[in-house]
Amino acid sequence: MSEWDSAEMMNVAAARELYDGDVCLVGVGPPNLAANLARRTHAPNCRLVYESGAIDAKPHRLPLSIGDDDLAATATAVVSVPEMFNFWVGAGRIDVGFLGAAQIDRFGNINTTVIGDHAHPKVRLPGAGGAPEIAAAARRVIVIVKQSPRTFVETVDFVSSVGYGPTGQEREAPGAGPTLVITDHGVLEPDPVTHELTMTRLHPGVTVEQAVAATGWALKVADSIEEVPAPTEHELTVLRKLRNREPIDA
Repeated sequence: MSEWDSAEMMNVAAARELYDGDVCLVGVGPPNLAANLARRTHAPNCRLVYESGAIDAKPHRLPLSIGDDDLAATATAVVSVPEMFNFWVGAGRIDVGFLGAAQIDRFGNINTTVIGDHAHPKVRLPGAGGAPEIAAAARRVIVIVKQSPRTFVETVDFVSSVGYGPTGQEREAPGAGPTLVITDHGVLEPDPVTHELTMTRLHPGVTVEQAVAATGWALKVADSIEEVPAPTEHELTVLRKLRNREPIDA
């Protein structure tokens, strides 16, 4: 059980950033896995909110999408999408927005729309969905994404969700902007002045050189790097049950 891979380390590290009692708006993919892991381990009172309208969902299995019927069946309430974005997201009632990315730049701007020119893209992606509003208004924004030069780019091809803007100084209230970017290499945090993403923590066995090589810009590295604690057996057990969509008591 002590053996784990980089994706598992990434999801465990992300789950640990949710606090008990947080109201978390959950994105699809890795954010969905990490948020459900947190609720079944150290944060049982974390309130999972999905943009489809499920409030305080307690799914028995890992949801396949934001439209999974288990979310509505186990939620405390189900609201309309306009109410979700006007009353919950726009009004600042979300503590944490958990997001993914196809591309992200040094100032935390996210692309989930197209790769290449918008009018003639090489790849057309699923789109931003509710991420722009979540990135704008959540009190904390955590991005979970695998780190590679294709994903960590100098300039995103399209800004789907604003981080700190093109120079890092364009961000305005209400939301705080990206507070953490968690990857399969470690954890990045924005510099308090420039807002440039800075590598502050590395996962066990990962070197600074590897993190730099996996980044499409000259990665800024903190003077003192912390090591993220390895996953516990309990975290891995729950994570793997979720990933296999095995039922787990809520």
